[in-house]
Amino acid sequence: MKIDIIVPDPARRWHGLLLERLAADGHVLSVSSTSSMNWPVTMRAALALERRIIHRGELSRSVHIEPARSPEAGDLAIDLTGTAKTTPPTFRIAFDGSFDDDTVATALAASELPDLDIVFDDRSFDRASPMVDNRIFVAAAADDVFARAITLLRRAVFRFATGDRASAPLVTRPRNGLFPARYLASALPRIARETMRRRAYHFAHWRVGYRLLDGPGVAETGELGDGWSVLPDDGSRFYADPFPFEHNGRRYIFVEDYPHATRKAVISVAALDERGVAGTPVPVLEEPHHLSYPQVFTRDGEIWMLPEASAGHKLTLYRAERFPDRWFPAATLLEADVSDATLLDHDGELWLLATDRDGGIGSTSDTLVAFRAPALTGPWTPHRRNPILIDRRRARPGGAVIETNGRLLLPVQDGTDGYGAGLGLSEIIRLNADEVVLGDPQPISGRGDFPYPQVHTLNRVGGLEVIDGIAAVRKR
Repeated sequence: MKIDIIVPDPARRWHGLLLERLAADGHVLSVSSTSSMNWPVTMRAALALERRIIHRGELSRSVHIEPARSPEAGDLAIDLTGTAKTTPPTFRIAFDGSFDDDTVATALAASELPDLDIVFDDRSFDRASPMVDNRIFVAAAADDVFARAITLLRRAVFRFATGDRASAPLVTRPRNGLFPARYLASALPRIARETMRRRAYHFAHWRVGYRLLDGPGVAETGELGDGWSVLPDDGSRFYADPFPFEHNGRRYIFVEDYPHATRKAVISVAALDERGVAGTPVPVLEEPHHLSYPQVFTRDGEIWMLPEASAGHKLTLYRAERFPDRWFPAATLLEADVSDATLLDHDGELWLLATDRDGGIGSTSDTLVAFRAPALTGPWTPHRRNPILIDRRRARPGGAVIETNGRLLLPVQDGTDGYGAGLGLSEIIRLNADEVVLGDPQPISGRGDFPYPQVHTLNRVGGLEVIDGIAAVRKR
């Protein structure tokens, strides 16, 4: 399409990156600029200081974008100022209902996560709820939000080009308070608290829970419940992302094994003895890059593992040459930076549900993509509606799909209160070549005897159920 884009002067770096992405998508752009109210001095000063400290926050930096006008009218206008006079049809992007993108920094200063809308004919044409991975510094958090503004606008343009005009009522959120007050009252104390905490405690430390049971588990009861044992660690490493497996009458738990000293995880396995007690995990797979989320399964008479390896920029399938301690790379399924790719066999096709950073920027936990293939080794085809969701509550898988009472439930990480803060179960309502529809997640209650109730993985095979939860562990 030919797109007329109106940018403010000065513009932001994310505006320029949007233009680059739309041009790479094949659209012909005409760019004009108009004077716009600049961000408040205190906001610009605070974010500039944070950038110097953390070396992040570039997407909110002021830049100049050279106009490139065309005499021909576009098929669509995108007004990034929210106030320009344009000839319809026009997209405007709203941050909690406001067309001023300084709303983002004001909300983040008070630890509030803004929602985004593409406004078309005064209605919401498309919507996103971005995740923020770094909530301590406003500049870093704003990068995550603006990255997903780019993703959302590109998806909306694709929908418009296909003739889709479906929309919903626009929901706005009242703006309370000004940036200086919020930054002084909330952001600065938050930075101080986190700085002190990280001096004494590890940034993140997960612990794995496991239990043997015959009856209903977490998926059926909606709560963690009782009977959990904890896979012990020595404090120098953590175990996370547990996947259970049964083989030749024995039970195993595969885990992400993360030594704090190396900051690079390997895949390890713990075997359960005849009493149901797990031994110390033993490494079984290591690569030059970080590995996690070791989904282990059987298919075609073989045992396979599909670990996350987004740091290696590809998704590799491994086959067990000797179970459980020798694995051979059998095929590269995707050349992409996807996280927590979860396999599902549905209606005669294989599916992968995962999250994608969309060009390597923004959170790893808010953008759901789907792929399908006729066989395990591929070829894997991206869904035509990718990205399926931009939603911090239900985009990132948190375990294998659960079949119960005729329903398919996907454990999903809920990042509303931070990474690893909660887990829900989202029903897969439709999954075909035309649509991928997930229901609203039903939160899992932390009630029970597991001492770390903020969980982000749930799996079960037979009578062995596993979870993980975040713990506060002091540095040595």
